[in-house]
Amino acid sequence: MRIRSLGVIDDAVVELSPGFTAVTGETGAGKTMVVTSLGLLLGGRADPALVRIGAKNAVVEGRIRVPADASAVVRAEEAGAELDDGALLISRTVSAEGRSRAHLGGRSVPVGLLGELSEDLVAVHGQTDQQGLLKPARQRQALDRYAGDAVAVPLAKYAAAYRRLRAVSAELDEITTRARERAQEADLLRFGLDEIAAVEPRPGEDVELSAEAERLGHAEALASAATAAHGALAGNPEDPEGVDAGMLVGGAQRALDAVRSHDPALAGLAERLGEIGILLADVAGELAGYADDLDADPLRLAAVEERRAALTQLTRKYGKDGGAGDIAAVLAWAETSAARLTELDGDDERIGELTAERDALRGELAGLAQALTDARAEAAERFAAAVTEELASLAMPHARVTIAIGQTEDPAGIEVGGRTVAYTSTGVDEVELLLAPHPGAPPRPIAKGASGGELSRVMLAVEVVFAGSDPVPTYLFDEVDAGVGGKAAVEVGRRLARLARSAQVVVVTHLPQVAAFADRQLLVEKTNDGSVTRSGVKVLEGEDRIRELSRMLAGQEDSETARAHAEELLAAARVEG
Repeated sequence: MRIRSLGVIDDAVVELSPGFTAVTGETGAGKTMVVTSLGLLLGGRADPALVRIGAKNAVVEGRIRVPADASAVVRAEEAGAELDDGALLISRTVSAEGRSRAHLGGRSVPVGLLGELSEDLVAVHGQTDQQGLLKPARQRQALDRYAGDAVAVPLAKYAAAYRRLRAVSAELDEITTRARERAQEADLLRFGLDEIAAVEPRPGEDVELSAEAERLGHAEALASAATAAHGALAGNPEDPEGVDAGMLVGGAQRALDAVRSHDPALAGLAERLGEIGILLADVAGELAGYADDLDADPLRLAAVEERRAALTQLTRKYGKDGGAGDIAAVLAWAETSAARLTELDGDDERIGELTAERDALRGELAGLAQALTDARAEAAERFAAAVTEELASLAMPHARVTIAIGQTEDPAGIEVGGRTVAYTSTGVDEVELLLAPHPGAPPRPIAKGASGGELSRVMLAVEVVFAGSDPVPTYLFDEVDAGVGGKAAVEVGRRLARLARSAQVVVVTHLPQVAAFADRQLLVEKTNDGSVTRSGVKVLEGEDRIRELSRMLAGQEDSETARAHAEELLAAARVEG
C-alpha cells in the first residue's frame, strides 16, 4: 500500500509479505493508520478528520494479488476493472470536505463495490471486533459463519419460509383490520349497482332520447314546415291552378324534349331536368309521410323527459369527473364496481385460505427452526472445543468454553420442541459464549467471566478459530493481543505463526513475543517533525530488528539484557517455525 496525507502519515509505502507480517512502532507512531488505510481500500467509512492537516485530500493505493478464479475477480471485471499481472489495483481518495472516490483496476467505481469485494479478500479482526463479539447477536453470526453450509443451507430454507409467513400474515392482518372499511365499501357499491340496475340504461340511450325530446318538443312547427314544403314542391290539391316546383320543372323538361335531338348538349340538360323532377317527387312524398307520421303526443314527451331525468341522475353520480360523463361512463363504472364487489365479497373465503396457509407455514417454520437449532448445536460443540484447545495453548490450560443456545418464550411465537418461542428472520436461537476459567467455576458470559487478560486471550482464541473458517487469503489482527504478556504472549505469536502457514497474516502489535514470530517486521516511526514519511515504514532485518525488539522489551534499544532476550526470542521463533 501507498499512504499519503492520512493522519500522521505524510507519505509512506507499506510492503506486506506472504506469511506473517508484524507492524510495530512506538505509541502514536501511526501503526493504526496502516489498519485504517486497509479499511479505506476495503470500502470503509471515509472520515474527513483522517485527512492530514494542511492537505486537500488523503490517498490510499493498494495492490492485492488474487487468484484468477476468485469471485472478487469476477465481480471486479463485471464492473469494468482490469487486472494488472494477476493483481487488483485499488485506490481511495478522501477530501478534507468529506467527499470520497474509489477506483478499481483503472475504473471509477462506487465505494460500496469495494465493500463487496472485501468479503472475499481480507478479514479484519480488531479491538472493535472484540467488543462486537461480546454481543450475543454477533456471537450467533460468528457461529453461523464458522458452521458454513451446515447452517447456511437450513438457514436459507428457514428464511424463505419466514418471508412467506410474514407476507401471508401481513395480508391477513390487512384484510381483517380493514374489515369494517371494506364492508362499507361493499355496501356503497351494492347500492350503486342496484340503482343502476333499477334504471336499466342501454348504451347510447341518452343520445337517442335527447333527439326524440327535441323532435317531440317542436312537433307542430315541424309538421307545419313539412306541409308547406310539400305544397311548394307538389302543389295544393285544393288549388288546381296553383303553380308548384314539380310543374315548373316538368314544363322546362318538355320544352327541351321538343328540340333535344338537334343538340346533344341540350339533350343532356333535358336528362338532368328529368332527374330533378324525380328527386322533387321523392322529397315531396317523404315530406308528406313525415307530416303524417309526426306524433305530437304530450304523454310520450313527458315519458321521454322522465327517462332522461333518471339517466341524468345516474351520470351525475356514476359518470366521470363528478357527472361530466354519459351513460357509457355509468356502464363502465358498473362493470368495474361489480368486479370489485366480487373481490370484496370473497374476503371471507380469502381469510380462510390465508389462515390455513399461515398455520401451515408456522408448522413448517417450526420444523425448519428445529433443524437450524440442531445444526447450530452441532457446530457450537466443534467451535467451543476449538476455542478451548486454543486457550490451552494460550496459558489457560484449565479454561473451558461452551456455547449456550437458548430461546425466549413468546405466546405469539411458534411452537418448537413443545415450547412457544419468539422467532426472527435468523431463527429462534439466542447464542452466547460462556467461559469457565478454571475447574469448578460455573460457566458465565465471557464479558463477565473473564479478567482483562483472560478476555483478550479468549477473544484472540475466538478470532483465530473464526479466522480459520474464513475462506479469505488475508487476515489482519489489530492489537487483539492487548492485555496479554509473558508466556501467553509467546503462545499468541506461535498461534498466529501457525495460521500464517495457510494464509497471509498481518498483525499490529506492541508485544515483542508476537513480533518475533513474524516472517517480516515493519517499523512505523515518525520524523522529528512528527510525521511519517516514505522512509518511515521500513522492513527490519538483522541488527535493526534486534534493536526494535529490545525497545519493545525494555524501552531501551541498547540494553544488553534486552538484546539478549530479543535474540533468544528470535531464535526460539525460528526453531518453532
